[in-house]
Amino acid sequence: MNETILIVGAGPTGLSAAHGVASAGKQVVLVEKESRLGGAPILSGYARLVPSGEWAKDAIGRMVKRVEDDARITIHKGAKVMKLDGDSGNFIATLSNGRTVDAGAVILGTGFTHFDSINKPEWGFGTYEDVVTTTQMEQMMAAGKIACPSDGRVPERVCILLCVGSRDRQIGREWCSKICCTVSANLAMEIKELSPGTDVFIYYMDIRTFGLYEDKYYWRSQEEFGTKYVKARIAEVTQGPDKRLLVKGEDTLVKRPIVIPMDLVVHAIGMDPNLDNPEIAKVFGVGLEKHGFLERGEHYTASFASARRGIYVGGAALGPEDIDTCISHGLAMAMRAVGELNAGAQKAA
Repeated sequence: MNETILIVGAGPTGLSAAHGVASAGKQVVLVEKESRLGGAPILSGYARLVPSGEWAKDAIGRMVKRVEDDARITIHKGAKVMKLDGDSGNFIATLSNGRTVDAGAVILGTGFTHFDSINKPEWGFGTYEDVVTTTQMEQMMAAGKIACPSDGRVPERVCILLCVGSRDRQIGREWCSKICCTVSANLAMEIKELSPGTDVFIYYMDIRTFGLYEDKYYWRSQEEFGTKYVKARIAEVTQGPDKRLLVKGEDTLVKRPIVIPMDLVVHAIGMDPNLDNPEIAKVFGVGLEKHGFLERGEHYTASFASARRGIYVGGAALGPEDIDTCISHGLAMAMRAVGELNAGAQKAA
C-alpha cells in the first residue's frame, strides 16, 4: 500500500488538504493546472475576504507559502492528471507533464468556475463598458481605486445586481450560489470606504446572508454605510442619451416599473461547475450531480467520499461554498484519507 496522497487543485481546499496530510506525516503530491497556486482568490485578484476581512493576497498567500515551504509536499504546476489506474491504496496517476505518481488516495479540490455574464446579455455585460462583474470590482478594490472603465471617472451611483447566473431557470442555473449576497454587501461597504460620495444600490430577489453574516454584512451595510436595498426584478440594462446606464425593471414591493440611471452596474456573478468537470469525472471515475458539480457519496458515515473508493471530493467542487468552508473541507478530507490509509496499513500488517 502506497502512503503518498495525490491532491488535485491548489485553491483553498487543496492547499488546506495538502497541509493537513503533510502535518500527519504523509507525503503529498499536489497537482495544479494553472501556473500559480491559490485558486480563484489569487487568480481572480480578490480583495478582502469574507468573513475575516483579510486581503486575499495575504491570507491565501500564507497558505501557499506554507505548502511551498513543506519538504513533504511535491508540487506540479501547469499540469493535469490525464489518467488514473489502479485501486484504493495503489493508484497510478499519469500527469500531462509526462510524470507518473503512485498514490494510496486521491483528494479532489478542483473548485468551480465563475459564471460568464455574457450568458445574461440583456443586463448589459459585453455591450456597455461600465457593466462589470463582482470579480472585476474586487480587482478595483484591491488596486485601491474605483472608476468607470469607459472614461475613468469616479461613479456617483453604483448598483449591484444579485443572482446573475444563480436561481435562474431560463439560463439553466437553478441553484443559489450561497455567498453572492454577502460578498455584494461587503463590496458595497468597500466602495463607500474608497469613495464616500458614491451612492450604492443593491437590487435583489431575496437576501441570503446566511448565519452570522446577516448582522455583520446585511444590516451593517445599510446602517453604517447607507447601502440602499431595492427588491426588484430587473428586465434590462440599457444606455441613455447622456451615456449613463439605465437599469429597467419592476420594484416588486410597490409593484411599479422603475428606470434608474447608474454610472456603474455590477453583476454579482454566481458559481458554476468547473468547466473541466466532465473530464475530471471521466479520468477519476467519479460521478456528476445533475447540475454538473462533482457528486458526493454517502453524507454521514462516509463524508467526502466519492463513487470510487479511495477518492475524496470536497469544497466548491461539490457545489457553491464560501472559502472558510472549503478550507474546513480540505482539512477534513486530509484526515479521512490519512485515517483510512493508516487503517489499511494496520490490516496489511
